[in-house]
Amino acid sequence: MIGRRAFISGMAGAAVPWRRAAYARTPAKARRVGLIMTTTPVAASHITAAFAEGLRELGYIEGKNVVFEYRWAEGRAERLPEVAADLVRQRVDVIVASSQGSALAAKRATQTIPIVMVNTRDPVEVGLVTSLARPGGNVTGLSQQLTPEIQAKQLQLLKELLHKGSQVVVLHSQATTVRLREYETAGQALGLRVKIVEVRSRDDLGRTLAAIARDRVDALLVPGDPFFFTERQQVAELAREHRLPGIYPTREFAEAGGLMSYSARLTEQFRRAAIYVDKILRGASPATLPVESPSHYELVINLKTAKALGLTIPPSLLQRADEVIE
Repeated sequence: MIGRRAFISGMAGAAVPWRRAAYARTPAKARRVGLIMTTTPVAASHITAAFAEGLRELGYIEGKNVVFEYRWAEGRAERLPEVAADLVRQRVDVIVASSQGSALAAKRATQTIPIVMVNTRDPVEVGLVTSLARPGGNVTGLSQQLTPEIQAKQLQLLKELLHKGSQVVVLHSQATTVRLREYETAGQALGLRVKIVEVRSRDDLGRTLAAIARDRVDALLVPGDPFFFTERQQVAELAREHRLPGIYPTREFAEAGGLMSYSARLTEQFRRAAIYVDKILRGASPATLPVESPSHYELVINLKTAKALGLTIPPSLLQRADEVIE
C-alpha cells in the first residue's frame, strides 16, 4: 500500500484543544467503559484496538485503571436494545456507541449515563443531540455527517470510471440509515441511472449480486451500515466474482478487495472517541462537549482489484487518492 496523503481529522463547531499534558494523572480507581459494537469481534478488532490505544495514550491501562465491557450485536440491529439495556444494568461509567443505531438504543436505555457516539450519520436530525456545538443531553461524540454532497461525491467518483448513462445499483439492508433518495437525486444530476436494491440476509447477498450482474448493471454503491460492514469480505469477493466495480463506505472494504472507498477513517474516529471518554471520566458533561465531524474524507483505490476487473483507473483519479492498494 502506498500512502498518498496523511489523514486529517478536525473538530466541527467550537473545537476544544485537547492537550495530552493535561492528563498526566490517572484515575484512582478502575473505571468501567461499556462499548456497544454493532458488528463482530473479528470484524471490529482493529477498531477496538484503536480505541484502546487512544485511551492508553491518555493514561488508561485495560485491567488496571479501566475495564472494558464489550457487547456485540453481530450485525443484527434487533439486538441493540438488549445489549444497551445490559450495559445500563452493569452501571458502567460511560457508553461508547459504535453506530447511529447503537447510539439511539443507548439513549433510549438511559438518560443519565454519558454516551459517546461514533460514526453517526446526522445526530441532530435523529434527535441524539440538540446541536453539534452544544449537544444538551447525555450524548456527544463524533458524527460522520454523510451529507447529500458526500453522497453525490461517491457517485461522481464512480462516474469517472464509467461511460455516460451508466446504471448504478445502491444496495441497502434493514440496518441502512442513510437517505437512499439522495442517491437517486444525485444520480439524475450526474446522468446516472440509480436503482435501489435491498439485501435481506447474508444468504441473500450471493443471489442479489448474481441478479444484479445478469441485469448488466455497470457498478455498485454500498452505503455504510453494520450489516455490510460485518459482511464486507463476502461483499467484496462477490463483487469481484461478478465483475462489478463498486465504491464502498469505508477503507476496510477496499482492504478486503473492494475497488474503492470514500469516507472518513473509522479507526481515527475511535481514537478520537477515547478523548471524549477521558474528558467525561474526569467530570466533563456531554451536554457541553461539541460534537466532532470529519474535515477530510479519504479516497482509497484498490489497483489490484481494478486490474482483475479489467479497469484502467484514470490518472487524475489516482493522483487524488489518499492511498493506493497494489
